[in-house]
Amino acid sequence: MNASLPAVRMTGISKAFGGVRALDDVDFEVMPGEVHALLGGNGAGKSTILKILNGVHRPDQGAIEVGGVPLTSHTPEASRAAGIAMNYQEMSLVPTLSVAQNVFLTREAQSRVGLIDDDDSERRAAAIFEMLEVSVNPKAIVADLGAGQKQLTEIAKAISQDAKVLILDEPSTALSVSDVDRLFAFLRKIKARGVAIIYVSHRMDEISRIADRATILRDGKHVITAPLTELPIETMIEHIVGKRSKGLADIERTSTATGDILLELQNASGAHKPQGISLELRRGEVLGLAGLLGSGRSSLARVIAGIEPLAEGEIRVAGVPARIRTPSDAIKAGIALVPEARATQGIIPAHSVAENMVLAVIGRLSKRGLVDTTAVNALTDQQMKRLAVKAASRSHAVSTLSGGNQQKVVIGKWLASNPDILILDEPTAGIDIGSKSEIIRLVRELAAAGKAIIFISSELSELLTACDRILVMSDGRIHKDFPRDALDDPSASAGDLAHRLQAAEQRLQVEIQKALSSQEVSHA
Repeated sequence: MNASLPAVRMTGISKAFGGVRALDDVDFEVMPGEVHALLGGNGAGKSTILKILNGVHRPDQGAIEVGGVPLTSHTPEASRAAGIAMNYQEMSLVPTLSVAQNVFLTREAQSRVGLIDDDDSERRAAAIFEMLEVSVNPKAIVADLGAGQKQLTEIAKAISQDAKVLILDEPSTALSVSDVDRLFAFLRKIKARGVAIIYVSHRMDEISRIADRATILRDGKHVITAPLTELPIETMIEHIVGKRSKGLADIERTSTATGDILLELQNASGAHKPQGISLELRRGEVLGLAGLLGSGRSSLARVIAGIEPLAEGEIRVAGVPARIRTPSDAIKAGIALVPEARATQGIIPAHSVAENMVLAVIGRLSKRGLVDTTAVNALTDQQMKRLAVKAASRSHAVSTLSGGNQQKVVIGKWLASNPDILILDEPTAGIDIGSKSEIIRLVRELAAAGKAIIFISSELSELLTACDRILVMSDGRIHKDFPRDALDDPSASAGDLAHRLQAAEQRLQVEIQKALSSQEVSHA
């Protein structure tokens, strides 16, 4: 690829879906050997422009050049032939195949007799993971992997194509801090070879670390393209949301009165994780679960929600022992889980917003086997307004919504069931900074209304903003349990919320590292 020509030049790109204009005359240009961040809120048009570049969507208007050569055929095959590779925010892996089979799907080596050579794929996949310095078994079946290992497999799949243009859409959502560091080290290596990298993330700290330039979209239109040296985080957020904001530091934490114990675990263990968990959760309290990938946070959530069996111990709800063997048992007990994997566990993509929104309460909205359409529409409209869901209408398929708006539909679905205990597993993954603030404010409002909430997040600033108390987990066990206020810096100015949040985040990170160190010592 000629280094003097743009690796990608998209000019005047427009695209509409069902009357909704997703992109309006957008220009986008990326040079060889640069990491170019593509930023914007949910529904800004980021995923649409990338899917057009990758051949998934055809533009209504506009032109595309890759390395100075016009891209005239808008298919995934044509984009791949031009040297474009992409990993998707919603993973494209086949769960019944192995890691290696997914990485080289449709590009498998063949033996002399024309059969697929799985051994070759496994060797090449192992080499990619070794280069990334991460541990993923190429022979493992994807369905058996955790979210982080699936994310690494998706990244390896994109990397394996030896592309001239690598598109990474929210690649770090499920990765640990150390895995993100290794990914960044690899990206710097291929950037030095002249590969153009388009990087999409809602994590502003990541963008500041890895990107050379950034393009920001808002409401389907181009807002600005500039070097990162000219875009401090506050300015980026202002362009993304359309107003001056300090992100989560704008949310003032107000204390809420807590009531009776709603959920109690006594020495609770799952088949593998968690192990020996004892905790109490009170009405009006937001309890955060912190920890690295594999710490057991999601396993604990799944045991409480009846998705995974309780092997030992006891779960009590409002002081009464609860036999939670299935998700239905948990729902009857007033427990709802918003799962981490929204695409496969939270929504039915081809169904409408309304159909998804009422899934958990369809029995309540039916009479003699017939669904009350008026009640369905009223409930859907109420939840869409409450959560500011951006959709053309309640009848549009959820798959046409941005990732953040899909997540709002999942949250709305479970709020419709009016649970007493709400478990949120990575509820803001893939959501822009403005929508994150909305969801965290909603969490605080729900707590003030008497809900008991468990909040799981890999973003420490979210835990510190949303939670009253935080458990640090490691290897399926609780390492430490402390009130949120214990992480505040007593010397920080009361009015400097951004500084106080940053200092608390550093303290929480230290506790997580301590938990990891104690785990490694116990295994030694």
